[in-house]
Amino acid sequence: MCSRFVEASISLQLSDEDAAALRARAALLRLEPEQLAAAVLHGQRYQHDPAFEAPARRIVEKNRELYSRLA
Repeated sequence: MCSRFVEASISLQLSDEDAAALRARAALLRLEPEQLAAAVLHGQRYQHDPAFEAPARRIVEKNRELYSRLA
């Protein structure tokens, strides 16, 4: 079985406070902020968190029309 890794790039808008917190935490771990963000997302991929999913679903539903226009 052949496994492929496809790298993707995304852009995030963070508040100044969140960006500073990400940079600080990444520095403590001796990582680039992008590496830390990728690791967090990778870890969340395998976890079911209703506290995150319910608000995320509400936001997606609220902005569904906007997302379809931007697509």
